Amino acid sequence: MERVVQSMSLATVAGTIFGFALILGAIAHGTDHWISFLSIEGFLIVIGGTIANAFMSYQANYVMLAFGAIWHMIKKPKATREGLNAEIMRLIKWAFLVHSKGLAGLEGEIGTKIKEPLLRYGVELVVTGYQPEVIRKMMNTAVEADFERSITPVTVLRNMASTAPAFGMVGTLVGMVIMLQNIQGDMSKIGTGLAVALLATLYGILTARLFYLPAADKLMQKEEIMRFRNYMMTEGLTLLAEKQSPRYMQDKLNSFLDPAIHFDLDYQMKHPSLTSPLASHAPAA
Repeated sequence: MERVVQSMSLATVAGTIFGFALILGAIAHGTDHWISFLSIEGFLIVIGGTIANAFMSYQANYVMLAFGAIWHMIKKPKATREGLNAEIMRLIKWAFLVHSKGLAGLEGEIGTKIKEPLLRYGVELVVTGYQPEVIRKMMNTAVEADFERSITPVTVLRNMASTAPAFGMVGTLVGMVIMLQNIQGDMSKIGTGLAVALLATLYGILTARLFYLPAADKLMQKEEIMRFRNYMMTEGLTLLAEKQSPRYMQDKLNSFLDPAIHFDLDYQMKHPSLTSPLASHAPAA
């Protein structure tokens, strides 16, 4: 349970709860008949129509990934502002390894230590001995291809966000037709029937604005940060292939970061408890 909480983005969870609380609070404050805001028919038309349209428009695996993105909206991203600093630390550790054992020293990192396919691919290119510029071109292509694959669910979610209100209108029209057929001269039923009919439009707008669009934007942001991180790692791997010094790598890779979180090799070496990997690979004084 603790691990699940740590993997969640508390700001996203708080924002979601706050948004629903405001809407439900407004309903509760405005009427005592809050149950009148529930319509199984309208919900089925909006959700069913949106899902059907998604499967008709895109491949099933991308639609399933889009549904997963709604849940992953509340999870912490893989690449974070603080995590970029830690990635530089890993690259510098590898630089010490290359300077002490050569490129072959990286082979031990490829096994179980690097689980991410894209990064493992880059390290394999370095170990193979390709020229630095060749590695940069190959990795840039791999990074862009990975990014394009990863953002396909964003397109699906944005399509669902635009489709949901449309099916909300369909539900409203269906409800109005049923209402008009059942009036039978009793005009007092118009108000109640019209309120029920309009609920489908409400559901369409709410699902679009509180689920599909936020999930799409959150996923897009996560993947853009991940692409930025991958380009930084590409530069680091290229520097490893050039056998640049750890100090040079620090200064070059810091150009990717906010100055407030620049990696400080001197500070890290003075505090080995913070960076035991560096301490184990640093040359003796």
